[in-house]
Amino acid sequence: MTRMRILTEERSSALIDHELAFRAVTDAFVAAAAPGATLFPVVIGHGSDENDQFTLKSGASGRFAGVKIGTYFPSNDARGLPRHGTTVLLFDQERGRIGAVVEASQVNAYRTAAADAVATHALARTEAAVLTVFGTGHQALYECLAVARIRPITRINVVGRDRARVDGLRRRLDEHLGAVETRAADAETGCATADVIVTATTARAPLFEAAWVRPGTHVSAMGSDAPGKQELPPALLHRAVLFCDLPSQSLRIGEFQHYDGDPGDVTAIGSVLSQGDPGPSDADRITVFDSSGIALQDLYVAEALLARDTDGEDGTSAAAAAE
Repeated sequence: MTRMRILTEERSSALIDHELAFRAVTDAFVAAAAPGATLFPVVIGHGSDENDQFTLKSGASGRFAGVKIGTYFPSNDARGLPRHGTTVLLFDQERGRIGAVVEASQVNAYRTAAADAVATHALARTEAAVLTVFGTGHQALYECLAVARIRPITRINVVGRDRARVDGLRRRLDEHLGAVETRAADAETGCATADVIVTATTARAPLFEAAWVRPGTHVSAMGSDAPGKQELPPALLHRAVLFCDLPSQSLRIGEFQHYDGDPGDVTAIGSVLSQGDPGPSDADRITVFDSSGIALQDLYVAEALLARDTDGEDGTSAAAAAE
């Protein structure tokens, strides 16, 4: 009888790294764009306190079926606990039961940043050296670390509303990337000097003007994952070549919900990765990648963690539990 595998938060945090997340998310994006994959509409709900929110993202491919449960509970502040939480469930598809449970709150930061890194690796100019990040929270750090792994970043501009938080992120970046210069920047300067722009906020209005983004820039929008959220000016979307994790979802709850052009202009990043060709080789083109987050990212990362967990109870991988 196949036993349910469980990875605790402590164990998954010890197993995860940027390289594992990058490989797993690459595989997930390719699978999402291939025949046979299904990603179901996102469920957005709340707890008894309507400020305490959760999302359910589910999907199936030829290898896995499962659910990612993400929580955002501001009420945890009073308890001294993190606001964000993540749990991934992989199904045992022979028995219709849960085959594996992975607590993945820390893992989620790597998984989300990996989406940015995979898209940047595919779309940004190879010589891109200046990164500008909008946002100063927990996720912004991981976005910078992931991008710095796959491009020769020499400078990071940090744009934020609170100077103390800007300086705090710069200190954390200095600890991890000592050779990379960090600067506090305003939005216009950050855009005008960037080769790569990453937005990692909870904004509901554009963070900058489209005219500030120079030709040849790659932009990764990581924060829009619900109706009403917005980080980019719509005018930028009409100047750029558009990519995302899942077009149907991006146009509904992602950054491209604010795009009033042809939905056919939006390309799944998995299609680019599977073909090995990001499109016309124009050094002046602007590319935008929208990440609203898809379940296959979580399922593939969870499987990779379970496969790495040599201390697992029965030594089987999630693939064995899920097939």
